[in-house]
Amino acid sequence: MTDTIVAIATPPGRGGVGMVRVSGGSLAEFALTLCGRICPPRIAQHTRFFDAVDHIIDDGIAIYFASPASFTGEDVLELHAHGSPMVLQALVRRCIELGARHAEPGEFTRRAYLNNKMDLAQAEAVADIIDAATESAARAAVRSLTGEFSARIRTLQDRLIRLRMFVEATLDFPEEDVEFLESERARDQLTDARVALEHVLAEAGRGQLLHDGIRIVLAGEPNVGKSSLLNALAGDEIAIVTPIAGTTRDTVRSRVSLKGLPTEIVDTAGLRDTTDPIEIIGIERTRAAINDADLALILVEAAADVPARLLAELPSNLPRIVVRNKVDIAGGEAHADDRGVWLSAKTGEGMELLVDAITATVGFNYREEGGFMARERHVTALRAALAHLDAAFAHLDHVALELFAEELRLAHQSLGAITGEFTADDLLGEIFSRFCIGK
Repeated sequence: MTDTIVAIATPPGRGGVGMVRVSGGSLAEFALTLCGRICPPRIAQHTRFFDAVDHIIDDGIAIYFASPASFTGEDVLELHAHGSPMVLQALVRRCIELGARHAEPGEFTRRAYLNNKMDLAQAEAVADIIDAATESAARAAVRSLTGEFSARIRTLQDRLIRLRMFVEATLDFPEEDVEFLESERARDQLTDARVALEHVLAEAGRGQLLHDGIRIVLAGEPNVGKSSLLNALAGDEIAIVTPIAGTTRDTVRSRVSLKGLPTEIVDTAGLRDTTDPIEIIGIERTRAAINDADLALILVEAAADVPARLLAELPSNLPRIVVRNKVDIAGGEAHADDRGVWLSAKTGEGMELLVDAITATVGFNYREEGGFMARERHVTALRAALAHLDAAFAHLDHVALELFAEELRLAHQSLGAITGEFTADDLLGEIFSRFCIGK
């Protein structure tokens, strides 16, 4: 029998309602002592919560979920009380007096995974829903939670299982002289599996962008409109804008949603030679922000060339978009071409073109609805599976069936790591330690 855990499951602070969650091996007697009554399963019961000397802690609602029909697969008791931190903490203390202990981060969801209520990808999606920074990210996380990503992985595994079944039969019963390569169309099956895997990998890449987001740095010389562009993208007056060069002395950060893509935009001090000690510090922070960025927007005025010195500041592998600002002053129209995006951060003209350029550059197709949430480890596992399939092709060419079978097994194992079929305990600890308490 597992021990009993308890935690406050609602956010810190005051509110109309707060909830304490308890999970354990058997909670019927636990609920009777705490609530003074038998709680029928899956029915919300108006009740009072009592302390050790039968004083009322609060008046609320209790819901008892009998194992295995619960979130964790164990007995679960939800105590809905008034959202006072003092009341919720008193309920937790009373539960501990009755034998429970404080839950660790993510322990409820970890128990749900260990009790086969969900696979690992679905368990991670619980945290992803909570942490979703945009509506698109939240919808993708919900699709992962409901099993869409896991179903795609299982379909890929089924393809490999069929292949492995026939090749293992060929290896185990060579006297049957099974013409495996021809009769089972091994190459065609492997090709189909690889194409399907590439499709899932592409969707997972989009899902990882929704999960991780991107960091954009605004780089340019002073007074080219970086702060105005930040404000235009954020839809608010985040940064101070003046005609005085060098107004921005430090990095200014804002989190925004660009067509559903979680994005952190970093406005920076203009890059120029200066003896001002404060501005020098700001420029050093600009260089640090550039090194941490996923994408650089290089700002110049519409009629100006991109300074060679500015290009020299950017890492060679950092994607960049040239933004030619102030078309309203230059007298031109907003447009995009191979020289960059022409716009006016002040009037907003051409901002939609810039957002399209940003999403295209990072590979995020916001016009595609659907898909699932993915993490870096998922993408890494899919790439590993793809590499094993490529290796399998090479062994198939040389009719090395033992090596062919081994690469199929390794590809299958890589896919299984996504859903938790082949997952080390230390990885589980790392994953669930990032969850919030009470989930």
